[in-house]
Amino acid sequence: MNPIDSHLHEPDTSFDGGDLDCGNGLLLLIRKHIDPLPRGGLLEILSTEISVDEDLPAWCRLTGNELLSWTKVKKQRSFLVCKGKLSDRSVDAKIAVTPAVTEAKIERLLRVPISPPPIPPLSVMGIGSWPRPRWMIEAMHAHVEGRLPEAAFQETADDAVRLAISAQEKAGVDVVTDGEQRRDSYASFVASRLDNCQLIPLVDLLPLVDHPEEFEAELRALDIPAGDVRHPAVFGKLLRSRPLVAHELDFARSVTAKPIKAALPGPYLLARTMWMECISNQAYGSREEVAEDIVHILREELAELMDAGAALVQLDEPVLSEVVFSGAKNKRSFMCGALSESHDPEHELGFARDLLNAVLEGFPQERTGLHVCRGNWTPDESVALAGSYAPLVDMLSQVRVGAYLLEMCTPRAGEMEILRALPPDARVGVGVVNQKAPHTEAFDAVSARIEQAINLFGRERVLLHPDCGFATFADSPICCTGSAQEKLAAIARAVEPFRR
Repeated sequence: MNPIDSHLHEPDTSFDGGDLDCGNGLLLLIRKHIDPLPRGGLLEILSTEISVDEDLPAWCRLTGNELLSWTKVKKQRSFLVCKGKLSDRSVDAKIAVTPAVTEAKIERLLRVPISPPPIPPLSVMGIGSWPRPRWMIEAMHAHVEGRLPEAAFQETADDAVRLAISAQEKAGVDVVTDGEQRRDSYASFVASRLDNCQLIPLVDLLPLVDHPEEFEAELRALDIPAGDVRHPAVFGKLLRSRPLVAHELDFARSVTAKPIKAALPGPYLLARTMWMECISNQAYGSREEVAEDIVHILREELAELMDAGAALVQLDEPVLSEVVFSGAKNKRSFMCGALSESHDPEHELGFARDLLNAVLEGFPQERTGLHVCRGNWTPDESVALAGSYAPLVDMLSQVRVGAYLLEMCTPRAGEMEILRALPPDARVGVGVVNQKAPHTEAFDAVSARIEQAINLFGRERVLLHPDCGFATFADSPICCTGSAQEKLAAIARAVEPFRR
């Protein structure tokens, strides 16, 4: 496309990218401005960088947005991009703004704390995520793209949660989750709930890594759907003007009488995920500064979840495995979406421990849990990390948490005996089925793992679950709903004799 003298359409919003190129943060700034627009919204991008002439049209073709026209006066360029197609444009299109204070938020602040039902020994539960129906995934994409209003999205998600909880109850679980039906993934969804943070398609971030072609090839080898996965990007000081997951708990309580577990991404995972020097340093001077605000936000959320009646709040920290098992020091890694650089394992584990304890301080320990696994983005066991808990168990023992919910069924997790080093007053959740395995484990195999856990930790301390969730990423579930229900039912059947 050749430049023209002036644009034929007026933009809805505009920003100046200066001399940034697409590999140095310009794409992230484009996302910051284009994502709040409705379908058909027009964004003007000002730039003095010559490489944008070729890179921006390529990005538009890749993302399905339409480059309408561009102008050039000396070094100054102006690009007019339509979100989606110009045919999608509405005459009264406006930018959607979510109010910082809503009636629902006021109601939550004023309510009397709810006491949850207790979680008995040998309780069966899922880790968190549940396969989303196809219509739920379509609604999720439509909502992110601005084609489905918030109220309609939440109503659709309510139906999906009802199905997820019903399936868990039919399987015979003792503790339910809402299946994370409203989330695009178990962790990155926070970008759609926090102020000054947005979800960015992973393909937009490829230019930011040192060798994008190699990284893209690595993603394909690891069976990672870069076109479907989104990653948080921080554009300003992080603020929590609405709950991250407390609204999920509110609805789940309306459809079940069972104890409910709410899963939250842990502070170390979020710090690793959200700190990207090329863009985060516009608001923060370091990863440690981002982490301070993340701790504050998670403490606010944890307090609200406790008041709302969560029987167990689980902090997910699977990226700890990347620290000790990847063997890649000072390199970027995909593990669980954590693209930022890391330091040596000793430093990272200490940093993670301190962040977790800062979040947990002062809360009822018996209602908190920590989940660790070795990667759950694909059913292909060969591309996930492997190693025993030996290099992690000392750090885990220093986290003041009430329960450890750990991957244990897969051979990649090593020997269960190592977990005897965990604090004796903490519960130990043991993975006794592998959500990645295409078959449902036999009764005797599940029973043997349960018996081993009881012999090691005592029946009063043992909780039972799959190794990880059934659908870490909405678009790439590990298994189907039927298989997920069968695996939970297999645990429920196998534990019954031990309860008698």
